[in-house]
Amino acid sequence: QVQLAESGGGLVQAGGSLRLSCAASGRTLSSYAMGWFRQGLGKEREFVAVIRRSGGTTYYADSVKGRFTISRDDAKNTVYLQMNSLKPEDTAVYYCAAKAVETSYIGPYRAAWWYDYWGKGTQVTVSS
Repeated sequence: QVQLAESGGGLVQAGGSLRLSCAASGRTLSSYAMGWFRQGLGKEREFVAVIRRSGGTTYYADSVKGRFTISRDDAKNTVYLQMNSLKPEDTAVYYCAAKAVETSYIGPYRAAWWYDYWGKGTQVTVSS
């Protein structure tokens, strides 16, 4: 079992930055691909970013590419999402998710069902 806890959300003006953290307990994250998703009010949960096990390769949703950066520190059992140039449409609850993988294989990472564990989320609100 892996427990995930997001932090770092808050209220920020458009154009500002936030860094979200996802701390894991119960297992080391080094054996997991790690993703970030978000869900706006009345909307479906959508993929934001993913980082492979071993941290080499990252993938992003087109809507955040060039503005958001996912990273991981396996020594600290933590994954981060640096969010720059924030827009009001980035307002959502942000969730981190973990998928156990044997190698650096990355599967259907844009699909929420692919992930094994989820955190409870952290609210990000971007004012215009």
